Amino acid sequence: MSQNICVVGDDAQSIYAFRGADITNILNFEKDYPDLRIIKLEQNYRSTKTIVEAANSIIAHNKAQLPKSIWTANEDGNLIELIKAVSDNEEGKLVATSIFEEKMQHQLKFSEFVVLYRTNSQSRSIEEALRRMNIKYKVIGGLSFYQRKEIKDLLAYLRFSLNQQDEASFRRIINLPKRGIGDTTIDKIIVAANDHTLTIWEVLENASSFISGRAANAIDDFVTKIKRFGLEIQNKDAYEQLQKLPNHRVFFVSYMKIKRSRV
Repeated sequence: MSQNICVVGDDAQSIYAFRGADITNILNFEKDYPDLRIIKLEQNYRSTKTIVEAANSIIAHNKAQLPKSIWTANEDGNLIELIKAVSDNEEGKLVATSIFEEKMQHQLKFSEFVVLYRTNSQSRSIEEALRRMNIKYKVIGGLSFYQRKEIKDLLAYLRFSLNQQDEASFRRIINLPKRGIGDTTIDKIIVAANDHTLTIWEVLENASSFISGRAANAIDDFVTKIKRFGLEIQNKDAYEQLQKLPNHRVFFVSYMKIKRSRV
């Protein structure tokens, strides 16, 4: 029986542990297959010597590891700068400020900078900081925080609560989460508004005059929530509003939790 098998791995990395990866599978591989041949890929082609040596010094503290000596023929490179931030928001601010200062001091272009982060969730604080400093950016290999569907949905709720003439936001949220208001009902609302020279909001406020059945009740409930939220948000910022009002947290946050559970 053929025992040919090829396994590639790095015992110094465990980023896939959250998917069930177990590092002992690599550490014990030689015990399970004593006749194996080990080929160590020890040359690093990407990083500077400073980076490689720093990584080696940290990995050396691993209690269980397969001994190897990573090296590179690259230049020494710049020294590593360690930035300590108390929160992700402060970290984003420090990154954005550093980019702005480097650009100004050395007459660089923003296109000459890149920010690397490990998880997609880290992009939010960095994007917010860049936006505050009017630094244009592009997310590569992922989706901008503000382009995610659930974020667009939430912002649409906030916009419509303050401006009931926002038809784009209305179309986005009228049946989100599902409340039994389908495309046919939405078309009826728009047609009624056009036929009677009314705004969409005016039709919504008098839904029973234009829509029948359960859809009319669902619209009445939607209008009540939007009115209440619109009044309260005048005196509170969006964060405070969503955090401290239980009724609205059910209205918005429950939907966000559903979205996260599907990822």
